[in-house]
Amino acid sequence: MKRFYLLFLLLPIFLCSCVEIIDDLTLNLDGSGTFKYTINLSSSKVKVNSIMALDSFNGKKVMKLGELDNMLAEFKDVLKKEKGIRSVQMEFNKTDFIIKIAIDFGSIQELQNGIKTAFIKVDPKNNMLHDDGIWMSWDGKSLSRIIPNIAAERIKNVKDTEDNLLKTGTYTCISRLPRSIAKTNNVQCKLNPSKTASMLRVNALDLKLNPNLLEHTITLSP
Repeated sequence: MKRFYLLFLLLPIFLCSCVEIIDDLTLNLDGSGTFKYTINLSSSKVKVNSIMALDSFNGKKVMKLGELDNMLAEFKDVLKKEKGIRSVQMEFNKTDFIIKIAIDFGSIQELQNGIKTAFIKVDPKNNMLHDDGIWMSWDGKSLSRIIPNIAAERIKNVKDTEDNLLKTGTYTCISRLPRSIAKTNNVQCKLNPSKTASMLRVNALDLKLNPNLLEHTITLSP
């Protein structure tokens, strides 16, 4: 999963800040696992707080801390009741502006269905959420990850005048697998010494110019 929908609900804030996003997936052989997602705006917390004091920024409504807190709580409550979702943990550091989410799931498909359903209930007016298909698949031998449609569209529509802000952002995609990795089709993926995990890090501006940068398939050794 190359994006988490929350990233795009908060897009007006992220585009004006130095944001670090870490997408960390751990898979077991049976397809169960843990998905962790971290949004870190600590290096720009003064700027973020200033923007959140405004009613709008760049023509977009700015979500207030209280609204964000309520949305996160609602998302957590809905998601933890979805089929295959075993637990949901969430931390929101309002001082340093760091959001951390950890989800234990029974299968990749149940994870995706749960996240999609939860965000549709939290943001029912967002029609793009209904159209997004499968963005991650696992067959016991290979893990494939592509960018969701909503992610590609949102970042593609970022104004060119905001490109300098995107240069300061990074997105890191980590996959931890139950056996050693035989190969990956993205040459930018870096493997750990034991070849049981891959990491792919891209600059936000580069991702706007080429949404396919984060797409990759990891194949395990027999």
